[in-house]
Formats: sequence, structure tokens, C-alpha cells
Amino acid sequence: MKRDYFMLVLVIFLTTLIVGCNMLKGAGTDVENAGKSIQKTVEHND
Repeated sequence: MKRDYFMLVLVIFLTTLIVGCNMLKGAGTDVENAGKSIQKTVEHND
């Protein structure tokens, strides 16, 4: 019983870790694209 509980917690932890890394990578890309868009707008209005 304890082993099953431990394995379940381990699987949930690893899944969260993998998904979290992908989400942060995606968020970084979104922020980078937003920065580029702002920069283009500022350059266009100069």
C-alpha cells in the first residue's frame, strides 16, 4: 500500500515537473514575442 502511494506521488510529481518546464518555455516565448511587438510599434512611431 505504501509503495503504491509513493509511486502515485512520484508519477504526479514528475508529470508536473515536465508540464511545468514546457509551460515556462512557452511563457518565455510569449514574453519575447510581446517585447518584439512593442519594439516594432515604438520604432514605427518614431
